Amino acid sequence: MRKHFFTSESVGEGHPDKVCDQISDAVLDDVLRQDPYGRVACETYVTMGLLIVGGEITTTGFVDVHNLTRNVLKEIGYTHPKYGFDYHTCAVINTIHSQSPDIAQGVNTGGAGDQGFMVGYACRETEELMPLAIMLSHKLVRRMAEVRRQGILKYLGPDCKSQVSVEYHDGHPKRVDSVVLACQHTEEILDVTKEKITKKARQELIDVLAKPILKEYIDKDTKFYVNETGKFVIGGPQSDTGMTGRKIVVDTYGGAAAPGGGAFSGKDPTKVDRSAAYMARYIAKNIVAAGLADKCLIHLAYVIGKAEPLAIMVDTFGTGKLSEAQFIKLIRENFDLTPQGMIKSLDLLRPIYRKTACYGHFGRTEPEFSWESIDKAAVLKKQACKL
Repeated sequence: MRKHFFTSESVGEGHPDKVCDQISDAVLDDVLRQDPYGRVACETYVTMGLLIVGGEITTTGFVDVHNLTRNVLKEIGYTHPKYGFDYHTCAVINTIHSQSPDIAQGVNTGGAGDQGFMVGYACRETEELMPLAIMLSHKLVRRMAEVRRQGILKYLGPDCKSQVSVEYHDGHPKRVDSVVLACQHTEEILDVTKEKITKKARQELIDVLAKPILKEYIDKDTKFYVNETGKFVIGGPQSDTGMTGRKIVVDTYGGAAAPGGGAFSGKDPTKVDRSAAYMARYIAKNIVAAGLADKCLIHLAYVIGKAEPLAIMVDTFGTGKLSEAQFIKLIRENFDLTPQGMIKSLDLLRPIYRKTACYGHFGRTEPEFSWESIDKAAVLKKQACKL
């Protein structure tokens, strides 16, 4: 038996980088509600007491950046000075300007909004056709947010992280070997020395947060690491700066597949960084759902101003039932890979993007995530039989 371990992490909605991703995508959504053809490249930066929103936006609509930003912070949970960052009192600076006309002249004709390569991946490890470690990591931080919002553990703050190491036997996931939970909290669960959380609180975090998610994957040998510095009172932007686009591995496949060359959040779908990554996932997932491979990696490469991809690569890691050339033929016949085609196929001009900015862009079941559909699987399977 060949044994190996694989680890992925996720971060919660209150993590400084994810705060920035959510604000950038909230700006994008507000533009798309008013002007579906608006052009948006929005970046956010946050540090202690200060948040800066910048980038390039061309639209017929108007975004009240200050109020929008404070509302997002409020919804995330930064509602009191005890968390080190407060939507009431933080400074918000708006430095947005219009999109470069040099870029616009290439995009207006239907071309890609930038150069780069985009990656899509799917595998059979979970029902979502995603790698197990990243899916468990996302579910853990989502659970932390639910428990905090419902008041089940009243001492939790908005900032949190998770990490899961999965043990594989002969390439198949068998158990969770270790779990890392980093949960911001108030001082009420510190022991008398004020240096670390109590043993009771540590066990409570394991029992309430981890065990309901990990279930059959944990056993008596699973190791739990909870707030390993001892405490996590100072969190969020008070303890760390954040920027849009710094969590691209968290956003994609947790390291099981290489991410593409660009981040997603704050970018309208004419930017192939986003739309082609979604299309690549859509293709890979439908190939796996069709039973044509157990794993599938798709690479799409683009150049600014040109509509068709420069190159397509397919890797099924020895599990595919077709040659790469046959897979590429299937892809070209069934998927429109131009920016306008991808936008139309996946209905990407909707204001759906803030929801993508936390808990991963892939492996989601909500209706906004059109690229998670497997509606092409039956057609691909039928056509593959004729090749």
